[in-house]
Amino acid sequence: MADAVENGYTADDIQVLKGLEAVQKRPAMYIGDTGVNGLHHLIWEVVDNSIDEAMGGHCDRIEVFLNENGSVTVTDNGRGIPVDQHPEENRSALEVVMTVLHAGGKFDKKNYAVSGGLHGVGVSVMNGLSKWCEVEVCSKLIDPEGRVYSQRYERGVPVTEVEDIGAGSNTGTKTTFKPDDEIFETVEYSQEIVAHRLRELAFLNRGLTIALKDLRDDYEEIFHYDGGLQAFVEYMDEGRSALHEPVHFEGERDGVVTEVAFQYNDSYQQNILSYVNNIHTLEGGTHETGFRTALTRTLNTYGNKNNVFKNEKFALSGEDTREGLTAVVSVK
Repeated sequence: MADAVENGYTADDIQVLKGLEAVQKRPAMYIGDTGVNGLHHLIWEVVDNSIDEAMGGHCDRIEVFLNENGSVTVTDNGRGIPVDQHPEENRSALEVVMTVLHAGGKFDKKNYAVSGGLHGVGVSVMNGLSKWCEVEVCSKLIDPEGRVYSQRYERGVPVTEVEDIGAGSNTGTKTTFKPDDEIFETVEYSQEIVAHRLRELAFLNRGLTIALKDLRDDYEEIFHYDGGLQAFVEYMDEGRSALHEPVHFEGERDGVVTEVAFQYNDSYQQNILSYVNNIHTLEGGTHETGFRTALTRTLNTYGNKNNVFKNEKFALSGEDTREGLTAVVSVK
């Protein structure tokens, strides 16, 4: 105790970070790093909110613009972030969502049965790590005819009130932000990285339309796949000779939806991708392990029952059943 006092370590040295200061002090805790991956994570968090609206049946189109000034705009035709007064914070729910960590509608199953992203952290983290951010919401919560509300933030701090800027008929949210060049090592977005992720999300959410428009070089691509995971498998197998049409099935148990598509080709490599709530599980997991195990067991059972194997004691190994296999496993 005496040493602490002598060394000048007192209560005055204890810092309490308020608002989004913690995010700005230690951004890697929230987005992984401040390099290319972390930079693109800002887009993913905004897009994830729109995807959650789509999975709830409230949105069928998302647009992402890479603007000439280095900013990014994400729009959707969902319900719009709530703009009415928050009962505990005594300010607009829009401002709460954009400026308070762990504020969101995804902590129970009432509004979103399935959701990805950082669950109440993501969009506020994006805001805190942006030089500026502007959000426009077309909502029918306050006026059934529809009104457009707007608010601007600078480094996570509101610089305007939530303003009513006019009438609007179609609900949705438009978010534009510019990453903070004092935080990130680079603030230049990669068209290839963004397109890859948006294409992936379109495959995983059958029937959803996602448009990418890069205004820096007038590039535009629209991702829409009615085939869902089947189309995903066919895309992954481009350039290879498929041995059959993709096998696809999905089912639900205890509120969890599992969807699988797979196809064998004439190569010797296996290519299995797995996802939980649209998030790529790079290191696999029980969902991917379960698929691998079930596939091996099913093929062995079929082989034994139909006398495919010459020796009754013969059994295919897991590696045997996955040779030339392309598969996607999605759990939500």
